[in-house]
Amino acid sequence: MWDYTDKVKEYFMHPKNVGVIENADAVGEVGSLTCGDALKLMLKVEDGTEKILDARFQTFGCGSAIASSSALTEMIIGKSVKEAEKITNQDIADYLGGLPKEKMHCSVMGREALEAAIANYRGIYLKQLEEDEGPLVCQCFGIHEKFIEKIVTENSLKTVEEVTNYTKAGGGCQSCHPAIEDIIEKVWKEKGKYLHVKEEAPKHKPAMTNIQRIALITETIDKEIRPTLVQDGGDLELIDVDGNEVFIALRRQCAACTSAAYTTERIEEKLREMVSPNIVVHLHSDS
Repeated sequence: MWDYTDKVKEYFMHPKNVGVIENADAVGEVGSLTCGDALKLMLKVEDGTEKILDARFQTFGCGSAIASSSALTEMIIGKSVKEAEKITNQDIADYLGGLPKEKMHCSVMGREALEAAIANYRGIYLKQLEEDEGPLVCQCFGIHEKFIEKIVTENSLKTVEEVTNYTKAGGGCQSCHPAIEDIIEKVWKEKGKYLHVKEEAPKHKPAMTNIQRIALITETIDKEIRPTLVQDGGDLELIDVDGNEVFIALRRQCAACTSAAYTTERIEEKLREMVSPNIVVHLHSDS
């Protein structure tokens, strides 16, 4: 499994400030269920001082997404809007004691949600923000040029792999890799440094990226596995994916079923058939 810090584990297993703020003064929504991660951040702001009195979130995503969202709310409560605006995605990761490099996009999503919420508080709406995003670069995850430039600049990224880790861009069909390479070179050229990032054409079909694998695993669970479990009053939750290791939790009737081991084996068989013969499924316990 990913090498998570104790603080990440704590904020994932016992997240703080989950929920809804009725009549919130600011709301920021980023990501999408289609892409596998979504976050809604709500703020209560004091009139006059612009102090953030409360922050709540709802998220759909992996453990790192939950931990990053929870950490963000803890970081901004008590700060003014102007102070909160200075928080970076690296600040969120540092607050948690670090995140695996493949999970840095979760801290970026938190920062995005904060930016969106502050923009909403100031009366700037999503359509206005989208107009400044530039051309669409990654069709698979809906990532635009200006966003990639921003993340490359703020985090000093130098490779396509790093951009994928931080933004998910390039983690799908990979056809946007040349465009991402051009953006990286452009950013570093503007910094006064020439960086050669062009990759040689692969001599064989590239291996599935972790993001592609997660997407296929999620699709297989939703279409091939979950419907059968739901028919019997059960369900499952995808906790995490680390290479070919898949971590799940059985829910509802399945959680207390004496055939949990058998069910896990059948899930593993289906994922091996549909995703990779090397898949290993681990049953996660909430206790």
